[in-house]
Amino acid sequence: MVSKQMQEKYAELALKTGVNLQKNQALMINAPIEGADFTRIVVRKAYELGAKDVHVSWGDDALTKLYYENAPDEVIADYPEWKVKLHDTYAEDGAAVLEIRSTNPDLLKDIDPSRVAKASKAVAQALRNFQQYIMNDRITWSIISIPTGDWAQKLFPNKSKEDAIESLWDAIVKIVRVDNDNPIAAWEEHNAALITARKKLNKKNYQKLIYKAPGTDLEIALPKGHIWKGGSAVSEKGITFNPNMPTEEVFTLPHKYGVNGTVSSTKPLNYGDSLIDNFTLTFKDGKVVDFKAEQGEDTLKHLLDTDEGSRRLGEVALVPHESPVSQSSLIFYNTLFDENASCHIALGKAYPTNLEGGADMSEEELDQHGVNDSLNHVDFMIGSEKLDIDGVKEDGTTEAVFRHGTWAFDMK
Repeated sequence: MVSKQMQEKYAELALKTGVNLQKNQALMINAPIEGADFTRIVVRKAYELGAKDVHVSWGDDALTKLYYENAPDEVIADYPEWKVKLHDTYAEDGAAVLEIRSTNPDLLKDIDPSRVAKASKAVAQALRNFQQYIMNDRITWSIISIPTGDWAQKLFPNKSKEDAIESLWDAIVKIVRVDNDNPIAAWEEHNAALITARKKLNKKNYQKLIYKAPGTDLEIALPKGHIWKGGSAVSEKGITFNPNMPTEEVFTLPHKYGVNGTVSSTKPLNYGDSLIDNFTLTFKDGKVVDFKAEQGEDTLKHLLDTDEGSRRLGEVALVPHESPVSQSSLIFYNTLFDENASCHIALGKAYPTNLEGGADMSEEELDQHGVNDSLNHVDFMIGSEKLDIDGVKEDGTTEAVFRHGTWAFDMK
C-alpha cells in the first residue's frame, strides 16, 4: 500500500495547489466511503490550514446500485431541495469544493439507462445555480482521484484486490507528481508550461480547427474572442487553483453552430458508471445528427437526448500523446485521467470563461456569441498517435497544429 507519508503529500497538494484553501474558508468534500482513511487526512490538513468548516458528503457504490435497482421512478427523477440548499449555501459563502473521485465503470452496467439518465438530469437541473459557481470560477474547486477496489481491478484484472489498489496508487502518485520531492513546486513548473502553451495558441487566433484521423474528419469553428486556458485557473476573488489533477490539456470553446463532419472515440467513456465505447458522432451545423456505438449505444442516446445543448459541443482540448497519462499505457475508465491522455472534446455546456468577457455575460449574450449551454458537460477522447490537426488562421491560411498526436511546433 502507498505510504501514509505519500498520502499526506497528496492531501496537501490537493488543498494547497488544487483548491488553494484559504484561512477561514469553508471546504466541501465529496468522497467515496471506501476512501475514508485518505479523506480523514484531507480533513485534518484542511483544519490545520485554517479551514473554518469542512463538510464531507460520502458516496457508496453498493448503496448507489441498490438505489437504482429499487427506488421508484418518481424518486429517481427528483433531487431533494435540502441537497440543493446545502450546495448553494456553501457556494454563496465562498467555500472551496474538492471532489475525490473514484469510479466503478461497471457499477450500473445492468441498470436501465433511462433510469440513470432521469437521475442525472434531475441532479443537473437542481444544481444549475451551483454549477454556475463552478463553471464561471466564482469559487475554487478541484477534482482528484484515489483507488478503490472495483476500479483498481478493472485496470488490473489479474491481480488481487489489494495488489490492484497498490498498483493504481503507484500510477496515480506518479501521474499527479506526488512522487516528486516537492510536488507543489513540480506543479508550479507544470502550470507554467501550460500557460506558455495557451499563450501561444491565443496569439494564433485560429478561426477553425480541422481534425484528421482514422474514423475522424471533423471541422470545428472557434468563436471570435475565444480564449485558450489550461493548467491553473484564477477565481473571481483572485485565488489561483487547479481544477483538475492531473491536467495536461489546453482547451477552449467551439462555436456551437460551427462543427461539421464525423469524429470517432479512441478510449472508452465512463458516463454515469456505464461504459460507452467505440462510438462515432456525425455533426452538421454544430448538432449531432447521427451516432453509433459498439457498447452503450442506449446510454449514448440518453446522453444526447438530455437537452438541445447535449447534441452540441462545449469544449475542444489539445493533449499531446506523450503526456504522462498516455505514457502510462493504462486506460483508466475515468475521464479525469483518460482525458489527459488524449485530445478530447465535450458534449454540452461550454465554460463561459473561455470567451472574452464571457463570465459577465447573460445566457442570451453567450448564445449570441455561439457559446453552448446544456445540463451536461461530458468529455470524450478522440486523440491518438494517428491524429493530425490543422489550424485555419484569420487570413484563411492553414498550418499544422498537431502531427501524429503531438504538437507540430515548439510549445516551450
